[in-house]
Amino acid sequence: MAATVRVALATSEPGLAWDADLPLMLEALRARGVDAVAAAWDAPDFDWARCAAVVIRSTWDYAARWPEYLAWADAVQGATRLDNPAALVRWNTDKRYLAELAGRGVPVVPTRFIAPGEAVVLPGNGQFVVKPAVSAGARDTARYAERHHEAAAGHIAALHAAGATAMVQPYLSRIDEGERALVFLGGSFSHAIRKGPVLTDVGTVDNDRVPHPDLVPYRPAAAELALAASALASVPGSRALLYARVDIATADDGAPVVMELELVEPNLFMFMGHGEHGLARFTDLVLERAM
Repeated sequence: MAATVRVALATSEPGLAWDADLPLMLEALRARGVDAVAAAWDAPDFDWARCAAVVIRSTWDYAARWPEYLAWADAVQGATRLDNPAALVRWNTDKRYLAELAGRGVPVVPTRFIAPGEAVVLPGNGQFVVKPAVSAGARDTARYAERHHEAAAGHIAALHAAGATAMVQPYLSRIDEGERALVFLGGSFSHAIRKGPVLTDVGTVDNDRVPHPDLVPYRPAAAELALAASALASVPGSRALLYARVDIATADDGAPVVMELELVEPNLFMFMGHGEHGLARFTDLVLERAM
C-alpha cells in the first residue's frame, strides 16, 4: 500500500483564527486521501521535511519578523517542495516589486518609495496613502489629505524608526467603485471578487479595520483580465506559481491599474460559493505537485 501523502498548509496564529479558506482546503485535501495538516510557520516543533509539500497560506504575521520569515521559507524549500517558492516569497513580500512591474510596462498605481534617510516628499495636492513596503492586511496604512502633511510625515518617520521603507501612493478617486481581486490557480483565471474601500477614514492608522469589506462575486472585464495576465507574465519565475491574486482598481482616467500582486499569503475567497470550482482546482494542483 502506498504511503499517505502529507501536505502542510502553513498558517499563523491570526490565520488559525480568521482564515475562512483554511478548513475548506484541509477538508478537500483529506477527502482526496491526503494527510493534510495546518501548522503555524513558526511552530517550533513541526517537522516540515516530513511533508511532501508545504503550501503557504495565511502566514499573516510575517511582516513583523520578515527576515526570520524569509529564512524559514528558504529552510523549508531546502527540505521539501514549497509553494509558492522561496524566491517569489522574497520578491513579493517587498512591495518595491511595483517599481519593477512599472518598469516592465505594467500599469500600476504610481508609487514613491522612501527609505530611511531619504528625503520625505509628499504630494502637493490631492489625497494620498502612506504604508510600509513590507506589510499585510493594510497594517500601518493610512489615507491623508493635503492638510495632514505633518501627520503623514510623522507616520513615515515612525516607519523609518522601525527600519521600514515607506511608500506613498495617490488615493484613487474612483476606489469607491470597489477593488477587484482576480484569483489565478496554476496560471489560469479561476474566480474574482469585488470588495469595498478599506481606507474609509482620513488621517488615521487603524490596524483593526476589516481588510476585505463588503465582498461580492465579480466578473472581470476583458481589460482587467488582460492587465492581470500582463502583470503575472512579468513576475520572475511566474511559471512556478501555484496560486496568485491580482488586486486591481480603477485609475482616475478610467483605466484599470494593479494595486498589488498577492503571491504569498492571499485570501483566495474560496469560502464564497462561487469559489467551489476553485477549491477543486486548488486541490488537484496541490496533489499534482506533491506527488
